[in-house]
Amino acid sequence: MSKKVRRNHIDPTGIQKTLKKASIKAGINKNVTCQTLRHSFAMHLLESGCPIRKLQELMGHRSIDTTMKYVKVFESMDMKIARPLDLLDLGDE
Repeated sequence: MSKKVRRNHIDPTGIQKTLKKASIKAGINKNVTCQTLRHSFAMHLLESGCPIRKLQELMGHRSIDTTMKYVKVFESMDMKIARPLDLLDLGDE
């Protein structure tokens, strides 16, 4: 493995430092990591009704069992998946 830094190289510690500064600026009093963003992304996809196989693909999981862990957490939070029509603002009916 080459230790040569290429022009497209992004240092993971730089990303983490930027994320830490952003979370402080946003007033988030919890430890926020890149993995936190990844989990949040997955949960928001589930919340919006993303099919489990699509979530598996987006998360890069080889096994559906790994992806199903998100579903179990989601279900334990007693959250309901929004239907697309429920998200539309149809005004006063």
